[in-house]
Amino acid sequence: MELGVFGLSAKATVGPAETARLARRAEELGYRSWWVGEHVVLPSPRVPDSPMAPTDPILDPLVHLSYVAALTERMELGTGIVILPQRNPVVLAKQVASLDVLSGGRLLLGVAPGYLEPEMAAVGVRLSERGGRTDEYLDAMRQLWTEPEPAYHGRYVNFEAVDAHPRPVRPDGPRIVIGGHSPAAYRRAVAKGHGWIGGGSSPEDLVTHLDGLRQAADEVSRPARLGRLEINFMQIDPVEVDAGSALRYAELGVDRLLVYPLPLEDPAQVDMFLEKHADLPR
Repeated sequence: MELGVFGLSAKATVGPAETARLARRAEELGYRSWWVGEHVVLPSPRVPDSPMAPTDPILDPLVHLSYVAALTERMELGTGIVILPQRNPVVLAKQVASLDVLSGGRLLLGVAPGYLEPEMAAVGVRLSERGGRTDEYLDAMRQLWTEPEPAYHGRYVNFEAVDAHPRPVRPDGPRIVIGGHSPAAYRRAVAKGHGWIGGGSSPEDLVTHLDGLRQAADEVSRPARLGRLEINFMQIDPVEVDAGSALRYAELGVDRLLVYPLPLEDPAQVDMFLEKHADLPR
């Protein structure tokens, strides 16, 4: 099991100096991946489902990861997640390929449909369309990354007689990680993802998700090109992960355990959190 760090593109960690120091420190401490999330806008006033206040700063994940890519050499760079229906898939395919090339193939593209209706409405996407758009966008982007003559004709995406280079480093395109805790998310992870990403409060929560993924594997087929489904898990509450929990996550087959140094109000406290968790058993 590898250790990763999540969320250091928000609140007190958004500045260039803080980002540079923490990214380099994480790599020095042996963290193998660096993950960040996304909210283009946030509901104002805050609604119960919103994870952040509307005035909390959070950077665009691809811009942030491009900066971190230039500062680091070994850590994988993950979006956990990009809210895929809010993006133009043709433009996103170019951005993703560019970041993958510049990072030397270190990108892990985590995506999910999203869930905040005010955020969706602000970019002109109906909440009811988010699942269909997510599936089409993934298929359309893969055409642009892998096919000699890319073309796609769907309800939400249509193109042909175009091409886009450079392609991602991997011939099969960047590694895709599917986020979410619903049956639809589990099926999407099995059918379209190299990995799944989720969160919870304990190893027991992860057991529930693994059961859902196993059930999904009985319902949908998995392309051989995707290989084994990788498991990425983040403990959210409590944010402190003890040695016993870390060992249990490893026993359950977690590939990457992500730590989340909330509340992100003091970069010095984030640094101490990273140092404390760098020695977790795995």
